[in-house]
Amino acid sequence: MRDPELLTTLFHAGVRAVRGDTAVANALLAQPCPAPDQIIAVGKAATAMAAAATAHFGEVPMLVVTKYHHAGDAPPHAEVIEAAHPVLDENSLRAGARIRETVAAMAPGSHLLMLVSGGASALAEDPIDGLDLAGLKERAREMLGSGADIHAMNRARKTLSRIKGGRLFDVFRGARVTTLAISDVQGDALGVIGSGIGEAARDAPFEARPSIVASNAIARAAVAEEAAKAHGLAIGTDAEELYADINALAPRLGKRLREGASGLHLWGGEPTVILPENPGQGGRNQALALLIAREIAGRDDIRVLVAGTDGTDGPTDAAGAIVDGSTWEASAQEALDRADAGAWLDARGALLRTGPTGTNVMDLVIALKS
Repeated sequence: MRDPELLTTLFHAGVRAVRGDTAVANALLAQPCPAPDQIIAVGKAATAMAAAATAHFGEVPMLVVTKYHHAGDAPPHAEVIEAAHPVLDENSLRAGARIRETVAAMAPGSHLLMLVSGGASALAEDPIDGLDLAGLKERAREMLGSGADIHAMNRARKTLSRIKGGRLFDVFRGARVTTLAISDVQGDALGVIGSGIGEAARDAPFEARPSIVASNAIARAAVAEEAAKAHGLAIGTDAEELYADINALAPRLGKRLREGASGLHLWGGEPTVILPENPGQGGRNQALALLIAREIAGRDDIRVLVAGTDGTDGPTDAAGAIVDGSTWEASAQEALDRADAGAWLDARGALLRTGPTGTNVMDLVIALKS
């Protein structure tokens, strides 16, 4: 197996371990949950999570909110709304209003099952009075281009919303909320995932049962196990520390790869990027991959995959890219300056396209050093 194929194999091993259907099915078997009266699944992995819940409970009333082109495998009986990500649109507001209406309509004594995954912040929104779609989109673009991390962005989002930060349950009259969440944030905090759309207040007048069912750590463990057991690779690095600007991360990772031992080097997390006023094509993973290519230029012993576990990197159809010591050329710097790494890498056949993966546990950097 050639290195690019092995990198892709390892990436898919990590993704399989945290797919929404697998994670929800395992959680429901491990921690028995009474049948819900209503299921709401929201996020990029909503369809896969909803499918597992349907297999377990049968045809419970269900609302699924997910990204465009991610609803193909939704349970046939579910009400489905597709919306935009990472910048919300009209359907995001329709979805947010529908979620709030559904929760408000639940009867006393009822049980709500919330299935939450990354992307929910943009996919569903019900803004506070006085804030319209144009205002929300402008604030979203400012945050995405500012280099702010997910915690800062979600703190800001909560102040603008009637359904984030636990406020959704202000209208809930039922007896129990069970939340199963796939974490796409550092620290796996439920109050940060989807800007806290599935989090209940500590003094809520109902029983709240939250659980994190998939995370970046679980995905990395699956990658490491596949690398060691199936391919006999030594594990040189396994760390969740991709929490910095890509321009700071690339030299750090490049140095470790140049000086590190042979074998697998694995990082997880979610880098940040500051965008110019009119960015080109690509996302943070494609840009980070190209920056790493600069750091390992001329080496014939290092190959690196950088990709989002959800199968999309920013507003593109690629998950990320695979680079090696021959990737970098002088023209790449101009592409980086324009935030156009995706177009540059695509022209050289370096992009990784997986399609929707049914999960979202941030990003992975998987490197092989021979």
